[in-house]
Amino acid sequence: MSFLSEHAVVIAGGGPTGMMLAGVEVAIVERRAHAKFAGSRAGGLHARTIEVLDQRGLADRFLAEGKAMQIAGFAFVKLDISDFPTRHNYGLAFWQMHSERILSSWIEELGLPVYRGREVTSFAQGDAGVDVELSDGESLRAKYLVGCDGGRSVIRKAAGIGFPGWDATISHLIAEVQLAEEPEWGMRHDVLGPHSLSKLEDGLVSVLVTEQQLGRGGEPTLGDLSEAMRAVYGTDYGVHSPVWISRFTDAARQASIYRDRRVLLAGDSAHVHYPAGGQGLNLGVQDAVNLGWKLAQVVKGTSPDTLLDSYQAERHPVAARVLRNILAQVALRRQDDRSKAALEFVSELLQMDEPRRRVAAEMSGLGIHYDLGEGHPLLGRRMPDLELITTNGPIRVFKLLHDARPVLLNLGEPRGFDISPWADRVQMVDATYSGRWELPAIGLVTAPTAVLIRPDGYVAWVEGAPKVGLDDALTTWFGPPAAPRV
Repeated sequence: MSFLSEHAVVIAGGGPTGMMLAGVEVAIVERRAHAKFAGSRAGGLHARTIEVLDQRGLADRFLAEGKAMQIAGFAFVKLDISDFPTRHNYGLAFWQMHSERILSSWIEELGLPVYRGREVTSFAQGDAGVDVELSDGESLRAKYLVGCDGGRSVIRKAAGIGFPGWDATISHLIAEVQLAEEPEWGMRHDVLGPHSLSKLEDGLVSVLVTEQQLGRGGEPTLGDLSEAMRAVYGTDYGVHSPVWISRFTDAARQASIYRDRRVLLAGDSAHVHYPAGGQGLNLGVQDAVNLGWKLAQVVKGTSPDTLLDSYQAERHPVAARVLRNILAQVALRRQDDRSKAALEFVSELLQMDEPRRRVAAEMSGLGIHYDLGEGHPLLGRRMPDLELITTNGPIRVFKLLHDARPVLLNLGEPRGFDISPWADRVQMVDATYSGRWELPAIGLVTAPTAVLIRPDGYVAWVEGAPKVGLDDALTTWFGPPAAPRV
């Protein structure tokens, strides 16, 4: 076995999740030979995803090309978040192909290696690292391997990680094609499910059609698409020249564990589900943002390996909740009389302010709460992007996070904390803020005098919170204090 190179972390899969894991000594293995891929794929970014891109200094690249609009919804019920307390109180209509192009450019700027045209076929874990075998016969050696290689993840299967959940009850084909005849544009619903034909650029047509039969395996063909269209429309409109064709179902599955020693899972490798509410890409990107800084600290030696256990503790419940809301949406979207009656009832509830805020916060990702103990409502929630006043002038909280470094934000007496044992890892910022503190779906909260913000933008400590002090929080999340100099 010849080793091509050694890296701290090897990421299997160069989609949005894999690329958002970019960090210290990371290498990406991607089966596609080029960054560009056929088809539009996922079509939107939710508010919290825009926020985490803002935290990395990337949001402007997406906002310059995408269309800001209200995209949050639940089972066909639109949810307006324009009154939410965030700079990004909207979603972004933005095809995945463009998201990957922007992230690929960012990866190039960082100078990170990407092994294109290759796949991870197997690996072997040892006490010191992971030996990763590639499809071309070469190998990589890494301290950690992260599977971001999709719902059929080779990494997950090779690690022997279970993937329990719910089997499919409905199957769709989705494609971008050309048609020889003018079709019946728009969306329709019948006993099978939804179907739609819509115009794209360059004469292409986006096709969504619900199949009559479940359980077809393998990659779908143009013949499969033609057959399904004829069953629904009575004709296939002369479908030809497909750019891409894909099949998806309402199967919902989640990895039983997200970590097996030196192997971790993120994105679709860890969870698959129906695309109701457009949550998949956003869920994966936020997996990566949670895991990335933890991996960086462990491979640098500043934090113990046990820090990685917090990744599953925090992200597994979030994905489990998403799967539950999607199961509910699929049930409500069925066309039988009982489901229609249930949807009418839910629609009425979501017109009320409090239910709308609660469900919209969940669907947009702004309501995520990690269980970090009892205390201030901020603990375990996203830090608001406040406009702070410092001795160096005004600055936004998210700008302080651009380098993925934690921040101790002191809003009380200047230099009121001594964090010198962590000064090489944590930046302390003395600032003032005179506005309101408000959280989506929670409302106004008491203004704290100090907060410890993790690199992923979540609050790890609030002054006055019981049970844990600042030194304990710093040690838990950013490693033990440095030994005093002699």
